[in-house]
Amino acid sequence: MYLYHYFDKTIGPFRNLSDLSMDKAKNILNTIKKTKPNSQSAQRDDKYIEHRRYCENIIRSEFIKKGGIITRTVPHYLVVEHSPWLSTWFENCDFIKIPIEEFNINTLSFTYGDSMPTFSPICDDGKEYRHQLYLYNEILKIINKYGLPQDWNNDGKYGPERYIEVHVWSDETINKYR
Repeated sequence: MYLYHYFDKTIGPFRNLSDLSMDKAKNILNTIKKTKPNSQSAQRDDKYIEHRRYCENIIRSEFIKKGGIITRTVPHYLVVEHSPWLSTWFENCDFIKIPIEEFNINTLSFTYGDSMPTFSPICDDGKEYRHQLYLYNEILKIINKYGLPQDWNNDGKYGPERYIEVHVWSDETINKYR
């Protein structure tokens, strides 16, 4: 299994708005909206930062309950295997592909789909993976049952799940790829 991180080549990998203060993060998002209006990031609503932090609090809390190891306040974001849709997000898109074996799996959590719609009260269609955070061994069972979302829903026609999101709660492996 490979984990992919997509990013804008002009900015570089593993640049996380959640690592910044609320004001700095909002300023950067506003700059992206002005300077890169065709990027997916520019389409985010004005409350995106607040929603992202709300979601991160949920996934952090759920990961702690499951015994996960957290050495950073907010996660780095990757996805399981290649996502054709995510590869279109940036005007100058690039990606880093990392074998999962390079990570301490106890520092990884997963959502079947993006964590924001997964934990959104709006998205409540009764699917078993809604409002669920998974450890590595648990996500393997979900993948075995449903497959990779990008294989059956890359265009989003069947719901918000287009990839499996990976939350990396450590800088150890990430620092090798910055």
